[in-house]
Amino acid sequence: MTDPVPHLLIVDDDERIRDLLAKFLKRNGFLVTAARDAEQARRLLGGLEFDMIVLDVMMPGEDGISLTRSLRERLQTPILLLTAKGETRDRINGLEAGADDYLSKPFEPRELLLRINAILRRMPEAHPDHSVPKVLHLGSIRYDIDKGEMWRGDSPVRLTATESQLMRIFSAHPGEALSRMRLVEDLGRSSGRDGGQAQERAVDVQITRLRRKIEEDPKQPRYLQTVRGAGYMLAPD
Repeated sequence: MTDPVPHLLIVDDDERIRDLLAKFLKRNGFLVTAARDAEQARRLLGGLEFDMIVLDVMMPGEDGISLTRSLRERLQTPILLLTAKGETRDRINGLEAGADDYLSKPFEPRELLLRINAILRRMPEAHPDHSVPKVLHLGSIRYDIDKGEMWRGDSPVRLTATESQLMRIFSAHPGEALSRMRLVEDLGRSSGRDGGQAQERAVDVQITRLRRKIEEDPKQPRYLQTVRGAGYMLAPD
């Protein structure tokens, strides 16, 4: 059995940097979820477990050092801070808040990759602990990301192959709007089909069916939302 792919949370208010980091880290074998600020990061951390957090210090609202200090009260997830400041004082503040490492901008992506891998190597093996699965909570629904299983209480919820693929795609990007074309492309990579308008309409049908399984009121979805002009978004508790 192969080891699970490390899941990283990238938190940065700069969309360009967020996207560049996500693409680079995905190319290097990581599962990546991105957040634009501390508030969105907290929501994601409330529904998902991550192997590591890469966190920008200078953000509007709550800054990275404050968020690190708060997270350390309840989480042991390793944190790597990114900042445009290189002064010793800022580095010390970040480490005192509980960060595992500190990298000043601008930096070479390769150095970031080396530091991430070094931190992950220092972490204890997570395999023996099967009591803490990576689970999304959607009201009365639980979705086990690793197993691809959905439950309502003690009863399993049967998913079709396409519904399972959609849940895997959405669960990798909770709180992020995914366009119909992107869903078609991701589904197509799994099935070998090409995209197109017909496939986009097929995605709409699959979304409707999936909502019937996870929503209390599918006509007014709470968890699998339509984002006007952007696509669909999974919004776990």
